[in-house]
Amino acid sequence: MNESGFDIIRLICAIFMPPLGVLLQVGLGVHFWINILLTLLGFFPGIIHALYVIFTTDSSPFNKG
Repeated sequence: MNESGFDIIRLICAIFMPPLGVLLQVGLGVHFWINILLTLLGFFPGIIHALYVIFTTDSSPFNKG
């Protein structure tokens, strides 16, 4: 799958399952746990954070190498 197709999948995941969108973007790290907390506090803050991470983070753990 090309990079733009994977970007669309991440965006869809960020809207419907915010922690999964963050996990696909940055892996299992600090942003993932922050997003879990924000999603538990309110679904909308989790979506905002997930979209922020996806649009501002350049790396994906699956694109290395």
